[in-house]
Amino acid sequence: MKIGVFVCHCGSNIAGTVDTAKVAEAARQMPEVAFATDTMYACSEPGQAGVVQAVKEHGLDAVVVASCTPRMHELTFRRTVERAGLNRYMFEMANIREHVSWIGKDMQANTRKATDLVRIAVEKLRRDKPLTAKKFDICKRVMVIGGGVAGIQAALDMAEGGLEVVLVERSATIGGKMAKLDKTFPTVDCSSCILGPKMVDVSQHPNITLYAYSEVESVSGFVGNFDVKVRRKARYVNWEACTGCGLCMEKCPSKKAKDDFNEQIGTTTAINIPSPQAIPKKAKIDPEFCRQFTKGKCGVCAKICPSGAIEYDQQDEVVGEKVGAIIAATGFDLFDYTRYGEYGGGRYPDVITSIQYERMLSASGPTGGHIKRPSDSKEPKSIVFVQCVGSRDKSIGRPYCSGFCCMYTAKQAILTKDHIPDSQSYVFYMDIRAPGKNYDEFTRRGMEEYGTQYIRGRVSMIYPQGDKYIVRGADTLLGTQVEVEADLVVLAVGAESSKGSPELAEKLRISYDAYGFFMESHPKLKPVETNTAGVYLAGSCQGPKDIPSSVGQGSAAAAKVLSLFSRSQLESDPQVSMVDIKRCIGCGKCIATCPFGAIEAIDFRGQPKAQVIETVCQGCGICTATCPQGAIQLQHFTDNQILAEVNALCQQALEVNFE
Repeated sequence: MKIGVFVCHCGSNIAGTVDTAKVAEAARQMPEVAFATDTMYACSEPGQAGVVQAVKEHGLDAVVVASCTPRMHELTFRRTVERAGLNRYMFEMANIREHVSWIGKDMQANTRKATDLVRIAVEKLRRDKPLTAKKFDICKRVMVIGGGVAGIQAALDMAEGGLEVVLVERSATIGGKMAKLDKTFPTVDCSSCILGPKMVDVSQHPNITLYAYSEVESVSGFVGNFDVKVRRKARYVNWEACTGCGLCMEKCPSKKAKDDFNEQIGTTTAINIPSPQAIPKKAKIDPEFCRQFTKGKCGVCAKICPSGAIEYDQQDEVVGEKVGAIIAATGFDLFDYTRYGEYGGGRYPDVITSIQYERMLSASGPTGGHIKRPSDSKEPKSIVFVQCVGSRDKSIGRPYCSGFCCMYTAKQAILTKDHIPDSQSYVFYMDIRAPGKNYDEFTRRGMEEYGTQYIRGRVSMIYPQGDKYIVRGADTLLGTQVEVEADLVVLAVGAESSKGSPELAEKLRISYDAYGFFMESHPKLKPVETNTAGVYLAGSCQGPKDIPSSVGQGSAAAAKVLSLFSRSQLESDPQVSMVDIKRCIGCGKCIATCPFGAIEAIDFRGQPKAQVIETVCQGCGICTATCPQGAIQLQHFTDNQILAEVNALCQQALEVNFE
């Protein structure tokens, strides 16, 4: 075998702390290395052309590139060696940037470690074998999990592209958080006016199947062929028969049910339609408050329903859907403001959250668009907005910025002046973050045209005094403590991952961070892709985002799926496990430990044996580590290949110590 080694400078990223020429010189002395050189940028067009030329001129059979992380450029160089006529798996990458140059400044030590990593790669490559991908058919249907604005945008884009879309929404209506807003920044246009038509399009599009009030139960399969079980929760109303007339709501005697859509500002009936703009506009019963369920007698809604849609004995239903790709667009939840005991949230009726204030501002909200104090229904004249409640605070485990709080507070302060012209708004803030188009101008408009007073500093406590509230905090610009008397206090709560996100991530076999947000494959180059092929992200499930960013990601994810489905067949990754049937003793340990269900038991001449389903296997290697006989091996990462790397490192260490 003839191996070529290419050591990348990566500008000064690597060459600044690694003697790349010396690494290349050391590589020339390694077994079966026929060519070695250092190059300025191996991933650039001239750098890749140099690899192709060297393969042809020197008759190379395999290539090692020592540069940055394989996560970024392994696919790039595999394509390069393929253009040179080699099998793409006759290539190894040594990471001498993240693992060497970026973690130390000792040139001599770095050069020695880089040389060791190249030696390891060469030894593994000597034992690599050409692998060939197999092609398989795909199901050109896609599932979108989450019916917020990002999920809606993705679903409509794909449906318009000719794909069949299954949209699963956990709530009884699609629309997400945006459906609860009164106006949107920085244009101050009606939220329902711009979102409503899209929601209607979803319900009427022939290519979209909508499962509202449903959740994903399980996901199995692989890219192009996912099998998803969806649990359609019992609504106790036949949605096929329900016309959404609302007569049941008018006659329902139980009027103390939690109003989730209006964020518990007031109550609703036990049978209800979430909002006038709900899609689907269907009623459902909350059994926790329905007298038929709690006392065993009532039945008013069943008696007066003109279409006979009430079904008290309805049960959850699990339906199966086969899809080729999945887009997670599960959105976000809002921080639990009661964790700030010093603010009195949950104890003081007139200390409310920003989303509750939105429902007050909305004409379709519980107060009909009139701002009222929850305690006495009086119109407040002094409103204090407190920023960063559940954001940028390490003490409660939320060190990140939620991004859009500064803007929606500015919007709410402007709308407050429109609703109550003689009111005065105050905003306690840490910093104003307004990076979007026309965002900073919008914030300044609130200050200069609407007279909103901004006080730079944290609030230390809020306490009642008579029928008012005293908001005590610091003014860091003046260097003094301030107290503001308020009729109403609005806490600008930050975003956190949607409830159940970690559980869903495990079902989808994708990664999530310490805060529960789903992780993208690469933050810059693959912002809507995950490390699981065929699963994509859209909107705030990946991290806090405003409406324009969420819509943009929804369209981006849709474009990725349309690109994926542009081919009639996909190629499977040959880096999968294989069973040596002669060594397999049929113990079944690999079957029990495989997280993807990719191994099955077969009968071989009257004895049980394991067999890998190649299209399902994701190449995680758990089975290889589990097998007591070493009968199952992960292709391209076999025991012999891994041991060759370890032996190369140990042998070099012995030589250095001996010297």
